Amino acid sequence: MQRLIFNQREIPKNQLRYGLRSSASVGCGWIATYNAMELMGYHVEPKNLIRYYERQLPVIHGNFGTSFWGPAVCFRQWGFPTEVVVRREKFDETARKASVCILFYRWRNGPKFGAHFVALKNTDDGFIGFNTYKNSKGPDRYGQSLKEFLKTRKYFGAVLIAIQRK
Repeated sequence: MQRLIFNQREIPKNQLRYGLRSSASVGCGWIATYNAMELMGYHVEPKNLIRYYERQLPVIHGNFGTSFWGPAVCFRQWGFPTEVVVRREKFDETARKASVCILFYRWRNGPKFGAHFVALKNTDDGFIGFNTYKNSKGPDRYGQSLKEFLKTRKYFGAVLIAIQRK
C-alpha cells in the first residue's frame, strides 16, 4: 500500500525536522524521494531519508533544503538507473519512458522566490505530481506536457530526474 505525502505543509512543524528547520518548510527534496520510492513500490523510512540528505551536504544539514542534484545522487547510489535532463525540450519524452521522475524547479512570486521538488508519474491521463502546491490534498494533474506545465506557471531553472526501477 502506497503511503504518499501529498502536502508537506501538513507535517507538524515539530516532527521530521530537516536540519534546524521543519520538513513543512524545507522538506520537499526528501519528500519527493520518498514519494518516488513509494510510487515504484519501495518503502523507505522518512527519518532515514532525512539523515541521508543531512549528511549529503554536511555544512548545510538540510537547513536550506536539498541540492538540486541530491536525489539523482541518492538513486544512483541505491542502484537505480537515473538520467538527469536540463533541456525542457527533452522533459516530456524522457519522463514518458521513466518509471517515475523527480522534477526540480524554481519559482518567483513578486519579491519572493524559491525552489521546489515534486515526484511525478506519467499516466494515460497525463503527468501526475505529488506535493506540488501549498494546498495540495492529493495527486495534482500536470496535463500532457511538463514543458507546458512549467511554462504556464512561469517556473524556471527546471531539472528532471528520470528514474527506472531496478
